[in-house]
Amino acid sequence: MRARKEVMQKILFICHGNICRSPMAEFVMKHLVRECGREADFEIASAAVSSEETGNDIYPPAKRKLTEKGIPFSRRAARKITREDYEYYDYVVCMDRSNLRLLRYIIGEDDAKKVSLLMAWKGENRDVADPWYTGDFETTYQDVVTGCRALLKAIDRK
Repeated sequence: MRARKEVMQKILFICHGNICRSPMAEFVMKHLVRECGREADFEIASAAVSSEETGNDIYPPAKRKLTEKGIPFSRRAARKITREDYEYYDYVVCMDRSNLRLLRYIIGEDDAKKVSLLMAWKGENRDVADPWYTGDFETTYQDVVTGCRALLKAIDRK
């Protein structure tokens, strides 16, 4: 029996400003793959559909939530997704339908079928609420963890 060749999976998480939900998903997913000893199998990053927060680090309440949950993170600068990112990454995972809509203006059509909603991986056709507006970082964190676990499981089944 031949061993299956592992192929690096490249995941880009997307939210509006790249300071709350998408960096939370980036660092949660990095934590999940590190826990199962598969860091070398993945490249994980995040970006925004807007340039409003370009250069800014993770929003402090999002950092506090990651710290509270024991999720390591590093300083980073928000950035906007590019067409080149779409071509490079295997999965472009959006936090809400507004991200999907705005993403089309940046990348055009999703001909390669790489774009999805995070919660769709869990079989739920719904958004991850933006804690910038709700102030509820716990609910956002729980959705991010649930969605990331489901995405990882789906990737493993391929």
